[in-house]
Amino acid sequence: MRVAVVGAGPAGVRAVEQLVRAGLTPAWIDEAPDGGGRIYQRPPAGFRRDARALYGFEARRATVLHATLDALKPRTEWRPDTLVWNIRPKARVLDLMQDGAQQAVGYDAVLLCTGAMDRVIPLPGWTLPGVATLGAAQIALKAQGCAIGRRVVFLGTGPLLWLAAYQYARAGIEVAAVLDTTRFATKLAAAPGLLHGPATLAKGLYYTVWLRARGIPVVEGVVPLAVEGDDGVTALRWRDAAGAEHRTGCDAVGMGWGLKPEAQLADLADVPFDFDPLQHNWVPRRDLAGRTPVTGLYLAGDGAGIGGAEVAELAGARAALALLEDAGHPADAAQVLHLDRALRRQARFRAALERAFPFPAGLAAEMADATILCRCEAITAGELRAAAASPTGPAPEANRAKAITRIGMGRCQGRVCGPAGAEVLAAALGCTTAAVGRLRGQPPVKPIPIPATAAA
Repeated sequence: MRVAVVGAGPAGVRAVEQLVRAGLTPAWIDEAPDGGGRIYQRPPAGFRRDARALYGFEARRATVLHATLDALKPRTEWRPDTLVWNIRPKARVLDLMQDGAQQAVGYDAVLLCTGAMDRVIPLPGWTLPGVATLGAAQIALKAQGCAIGRRVVFLGTGPLLWLAAYQYARAGIEVAAVLDTTRFATKLAAAPGLLHGPATLAKGLYYTVWLRARGIPVVEGVVPLAVEGDDGVTALRWRDAAGAEHRTGCDAVGMGWGLKPEAQLADLADVPFDFDPLQHNWVPRRDLAGRTPVTGLYLAGDGAGIGGAEVAELAGARAALALLEDAGHPADAAQVLHLDRALRRQARFRAALERAFPFPAGLAAEMADATILCRCEAITAGELRAAAASPTGPAPEANRAKAITRIGMGRCQGRVCGPAGAEVLAAALGCTTAAVGRLRGQPPVKPIPIPATAAA
């Protein structure tokens, strides 16, 4: 049986572990030079900061995962630095790009563990040098041993906001402020549900207390107004919950409002998608075990719906067991029961976390007309609103708006601007975000050389 696993983060590692244990030799493909995913991204050889400094409370989990990853590589067809840019579900073929060359891998079953990326709400000045997503800020620190600036403001909401600020401050970088768009009362209302994940809750509280204890300004319920600067960032202008305006000097801004699944391959494989109103995300349809309606295709980790690293490990193992069971391998009933119970427990905690740090759709919907929304094509929020009310034919949904304005036609194919653009369009049309739909995936999922596309 030919099995392919796409992704070598927490979900991919635990999935491959189960497959190898069952005697299979899967093709294991990851876009990065090494495995670990973004959360446990490995630094380059010779990097001097140890695991404790890099991963904090997650150091032991990261070290164990890396050890498992290294032990599994020789027992798989390990393909790092390889982009899966297309999937052909009828032919059961993955199109790959490695070292500039086109390749193809056939499969009988494929498990997609494609991870997630930051959700961004554009604001005036967000295209200035010095503005980065929270994930990019972490990558700079972990993989390159550098910071996005000398004096950094962290803006957004969600656990990653606090974690990134803590990691930067621990590394000796000046954190000018941590500005959370969620009000404290919203978090407090979700507190009972957060008790389903006491260890994670304790870590989050520790980060906030640690930051405050060191005199770092922490403000909740803020409204970001603009990033200021000419050739680079000089300040962030914002408004507090009482309506007073402030200006915080800085040379960099790390921002992010939660995560969205990197689910383009699932889309190209014809997996149906559903709008999750709690996560405020479009997510590919799958059951608790990771099975999708497409025969032979399984999903695990944040690429199937945001759950975090611990959930990704559980889901990776569970999806691999489902794949094996469907292929006729006997399942360990006790292990399946344990994983299912753990996933249900984590789902309750994740629901509370989404309520505690909701995606501020209103901020996106109300962005100023002049704000660059799609930076690839330089499309403003005003141009998208105009398309929604065009007298020659309004844009009733996301893909029609794309055809009229070119929003989402750039290098990122709407991966960055899509979520915020949907909010702008929905507000302009007076309908729900779910009603405007989502930008459909197109191959290649990321830019590749044209000759490679022709060869395919």
